[in-house]
Amino acid sequence: MSEVHVLDHPLLQHKLSILRDKNTGVKEFREIVGEIAALMCYEATRNLPTEERQVETPIATATVRVLSGKKLAIVPILRAGLGMVDTIIDLIPSAKIGHIGLFRDPETHEPVKYYCKMPPDIAERQVFIVDPMLATGGSAADAITFIKEYGCKSITLMNIIAAPEGIKKVQETHPDVDIYVAAVDPCLNDHAYIVPGLGDAGDRIFGTK
Repeated sequence: MSEVHVLDHPLLQHKLSILRDKNTGVKEFREIVGEIAALMCYEATRNLPTEERQVETPIATATVRVLSGKKLAIVPILRAGLGMVDTIIDLIPSAKIGHIGLFRDPETHEPVKYYCKMPPDIAERQVFIVDPMLATGGSAADAITFIKEYGCKSITLMNIIAAPEGIKKVQETHPDVDIYVAAVDPCLNDHAYIVPGLGDAGDRIFGTK
């Protein structure tokens, strides 16, 4: 079974409180989503493999550690996942970016794919799927399935807020994928929104509602 990592760092929790506030404006909301994504990336990449290398400092030769092994890819689930990409790329500028476009059918609440574009070498990379919300888990589970169809073996899911239903769905369908979240909220409402959550992340990031 995959592991769920709930990141309870005080900075994360403080920033999350700002996201939850309905009075937080678009600009600040968008900035905080990026800041949280960067803090989460720091934890989610903690176990990346490294190797030793020699460099010359202005004073002497130093033995340093650099990243080794698989290269990375960031795959946002459109559209809200885009809000998490830029700050992660600031930390890992060599990462490539794929995109998965899904929308939730308003009647069935099931995800529908409308776009999927991946780097040609995606199968050789460690993939981080990003989306602010893990509600029913349908979109995340389908996104992971689509990425596995490209031959990807190493996949991590990063969400800011999750519901137990979404975590259960991902763990049942993809027990090999670890999940990193900043909070697990109690439940979903009748419209499949996380409660208390923060509303529609996409609308609040892009100012479309």
